[in-house]
Amino acid sequence: MYCGKSDELLEQYPLTLRRGKVQLIFTSPPFVLNRKKKYGNLQGQEYVDWLASFARLCREYVRPGGSIVIELGNAWESGRPTMTTLAVKALIEFQEAADLHLCQEFIWFNPARLPSPAQWVNVERVRVKDAFTRLWWMSPSPRPKADNRRVLCGYSASMQALLRRKKYNAGPRPSEHHIGGRSFLKDNGGAIPANVLQFSNTKSRCPYHQYCQKHDLRLHPARMPVELASFFIRFLTEESDLVLDPFAGSNTTGAVAEGLKRRWISIEAEREYVEGSRGRFTSP
Repeated sequence: MYCGKSDELLEQYPLTLRRGKVQLIFTSPPFVLNRKKKYGNLQGQEYVDWLASFARLCREYVRPGGSIVIELGNAWESGRPTMTTLAVKALIEFQEAADLHLCQEFIWFNPARLPSPAQWVNVERVRVKDAFTRLWWMSPSPRPKADNRRVLCGYSASMQALLRRKKYNAGPRPSEHHIGGRSFLKDNGGAIPANVLQFSNTKSRCPYHQYCQKHDLRLHPARMPVELASFFIRFLTEESDLVLDPFAGSNTTGAVAEGLKRRWISIEAEREYVEGSRGRFTSP
């Protein structure tokens, strides 16, 4: 794991040796917010320009059939209960700056997320809580490496019953789809997941947390759930592929990649967060 500003380090040796060799860039950069956070974030058009400036570097590092997945949260306008479109604008400028294909949009729904923005949700009660972020999957290629068989989920009870019964109501549907008589009789080992991913982010006694407490280190305030990183690394890479996270935070990406037998590179600007990330790989 490297400590420093990612835009500077990605222009320097030895990281430049990895240009064109990264299969997946998976990252969660600081979100565009209407107030400053301790981990650093820009605001307004300054944020849009900053994120777009990374597009060229990402394009240089990723393989022609590789992927770039960026998590971007929602943002609210300062002082009023209305949302800003800056996150979407940042995504569009990033995509256009690197001439990337938008392969698919994903939603991460966190059912355990605290009610926010507090003023509009808890105090004035004029909005409901904001409980999801978007993940944008892009690539230099319209057909990057991907295999949804690596991320199958369990069949529903009704599908399990159908597989046992070996019969169902085939034929045309009101949607004008035509369901064949044997289309759903094969057991593929699991169901194809949707692009809405539901993971809670409530773990407070994990080895990382304990390590930071023991060594008196600040916890990163925006830690990514392990399940989210695991989904995209399994979906878009294979063993020995190289994964890069230029905004690593507590280095969830690197730890998951290590466990899945992928090679990885992580970059984080804050030395204390780099030190704390050791808890992802060692006992408290």
